[in-house]
Amino acid sequence: MKLKYLALFFIVLGYGCSLKTQQPLIQDVKGVHPVDTNQIWLSHEHILVDFIGADSIQPQSWNHDTIINKVIPYFEELKEFRVKYFVDATPNFLGRDVLLLEKIANKTGIRIITNTGLYGARNNKYIPKYIHEITAKNLAEKWINEYENGIDKTSIKPGFIKIGVDNTNPLDTIQQKLVKAAALTHLKTGLTIASHTGEGKGLWPQLKIIKEMGVSPESFIWVHAYQENNNENYLKAAEMGCWISLDGLGWELEKHIEKILFAKRNGILDKILISHDSGWYDPQKENQTIKPYTNIFKELYPKLKSNGFTDDEFKLLMSVNPSKAFAIGVRKLPLDKNVK
Repeated sequence: MKLKYLALFFIVLGYGCSLKTQQPLIQDVKGVHPVDTNQIWLSHEHILVDFIGADSIQPQSWNHDTIINKVIPYFEELKEFRVKYFVDATPNFLGRDVLLLEKIANKTGIRIITNTGLYGARNNKYIPKYIHEITAKNLAEKWINEYENGIDKTSIKPGFIKIGVDNTNPLDTIQQKLVKAAALTHLKTGLTIASHTGEGKGLWPQLKIIKEMGVSPESFIWVHAYQENNNENYLKAAEMGCWISLDGLGWELEKHIEKILFAKRNGILDKILISHDSGWYDPQKENQTIKPYTNIFKELYPKLKSNGFTDDEFKLLMSVNPSKAFAIGVRKLPLDKNVK
């Protein structure tokens, strides 16, 4: 399929519909606005990531102008495909820089969404020492404060909660604390929880914790779910209401196609998110290679079409599902719901 035809598809979708203010809200680095299910999303990407570790990271070590000059051409490529939302999944102590995101949003017109939370994967390398001493409630208060008052003494507020765990069952105590803090933060703010998880083995203990705290799995995004080898676990997660993020499309394609078609055959496309996990500028590297954010449009979409995918089904993945997944709203379990 030619790119010209693909661009025409996005025009035909009819973007820019009017919305009533009582609808759920999306929060990006420039403020809040009503949900619009007609906009194109990239629901898990990165602009800047610094893997040096929580004890060593120094935000003053990178230069905004250098990073902007490097990444802006990749954002320019997104104009052809009418991308409106860009979810930056880089958490605190891994390179979250909300002022950098705001500058890029101002330059490109793309709505960039940042996060609160902490990343416990890789044996808690990106967890600051103070987390070992405080309770989940105290940690949640820090995240709630970012939502209510802004991040790092700015007016920029998070649009979701980002956590990460190692793929173990049970989770270690620090990562259990992250999940509990995320649940408490959700109950106060309505922010969706996106958790770097991978295989399903690490998903089930997280869902158990949030359910015990009265939070519905409908508030939870299973990040990097494409790493799960048993597709039947997608059916189990979808039945519970969990969002399933197949977000490695910057790195490989065929495995994702098979899983997306499985979701279609089994009637769970309405719980699937897709994205690239692409980027990113790493201040620890001299030679930067940025992976583009366009494989979905240039590679995936034509192949899905050749497998019988309709435009409405693609819109479900790219517009409807992410707008629902990231909509701000508290999602509690019914009081009579049994936790299993």
